[in-house]
Amino acid sequence: MNISDIKRPSKELVKAFAEIGSATASAECSKLGVRNAHIVGPVSWTRGVVVAGPALTLQFMPKREDLYGQSEYTDPEKQLHRHVLYFAQEGDIVCVDARGDMSSGIFGEMMLTYFRGKGGAGVVINGCIRDYPKAKDLGLGLWLQGTTPNYHTQTNLMPWAVNVPIAMNNVTIMPGDIIVADDDGVAVVPIGLAEQVLEHSSHHAEWEEFSRMRLSQGGDLRKYYPLRADAEEEYQAWRKAQGGH
Repeated sequence: MNISDIKRPSKELVKAFAEIGSATASAECSKLGVRNAHIVGPVSWTRGVVVAGPALTLQFMPKREDLYGQSEYTDPEKQLHRHVLYFAQEGDIVCVDARGDMSSGIFGEMMLTYFRGKGGAGVVINGCIRDYPKAKDLGLGLWLQGTTPNYHTQTNLMPWAVNVPIAMNNVTIMPGDIIVADDDGVAVVPIGLAEQVLEHSSHHAEWEEFSRMRLSQGGDLRKYYPLRADAEEEYQAWRKAQGGH
């Protein structure tokens, strides 16, 4: 079994994405040519939690008994969902292509406890976990399609590969891509575009702060959102007053 670790971006870059949020990250990815960065399906089961971090990936396939029998509990190391967690470092996010299956609990309390103990930040699954009543209190961000009492290979799925490209509901995720997840959902920022997305996003977030203030004061929507050219001088004066350059 040859499984590689991922290449991680700087913690400063990741922190900046957490401050921006999924909506702005997704919008700016679109402007740079990645039409859809949002993974449809997984939603927050830990409301209010915001995470950004590099993607560890886990791929499941439809279960085929001649390829994956019942020996996994005789030989626990056959459980590939363990192996993705072995690579976990502080701030990592595990992304699991579980094929939208709603009867397989990819991770349970014990696995998630281990992941959290290694500093893991969140889990994104187009499928389910089990032991949710206990898992929800671990301090992990959980973006899921649901929960189930079943364990991961009990019904239709088998773990197939770790840290390989995966597809989650028609969105491609490469190992090491930056995941930005919050109550809006999950956005995938291609690592090769991350610096550009951040630059565009930071500018967007800054003028939105100014526009939000003006709109709350009854300002003209047509002038302030999006920020029109004839509001630029006013915006720059506000920015300078805030200590910007």
